[in-house]
Amino acid sequence: MEFLFVLFLLVVLTSASAAGLTADSRDSADWKPSDAGRRW
Repeated sequence: MEFLFVLFLLVVLTSASAAGLTADSRDSADWKPSDAGRRW
């Protein structure tokens, strides 16, 4: 039963992502390049 619940949750999340209903909560500061520790 737990397996079916996890599978259902993954299907729901995948469907929501494919439909564009999810958002990226990260800001670009996480992956902006830096030069000697200073952001460009």
